[in-house]
Amino acid sequence: MVLKKIGPDEFNISRSFKDVNISFAKNPVTKDTAVVKNEMAIKQAIKNLVLTRPGEKHFQPEMGSEVYNLLFEPLDDFTAETIQDEIINTINGNEDRVSLVRVDVEVDSEKNGFQVEVEYRIVGIPLVEQITFVLQRPV
Repeated sequence: MVLKKIGPDEFNISRSFKDVNISFAKNPVTKDTAVVKNEMAIKQAIKNLVLTRPGEKHFQPEMGSEVYNLLFEPLDDFTAETIQDEIINTINGNEDRVSLVRVDVEVDSEKNGFQVEVEYRIVGIPLVEQITFVLQRPV
């Protein structure tokens, strides 16, 4: 029986990820800034990517999305679809650690915003992860 060698280009391997917690809370033991790891780091990165405006990140002026500007458009299904397309394009263009499964954006008239649900797979892990958040106009 002959076995075929598998090269690194034939499969994806997931790595561990680590990022600073956006709340800048202190770690109670080390008194250093708390960190988020793996799935939580990716969830935080996706939400930050969607909420970052182009030009806001130094030395990477194209990174971010136009979602913030779309929050001032009418609160209707057409705007929800435009926000959905913007989120899909932003994540596909900037976040290599995930492959999108589904993005849903629905009008939330009670909160005067949009309910966003993003489902994705982390590269190399067969589980589907989900992040849900509300986009609202700043007050």
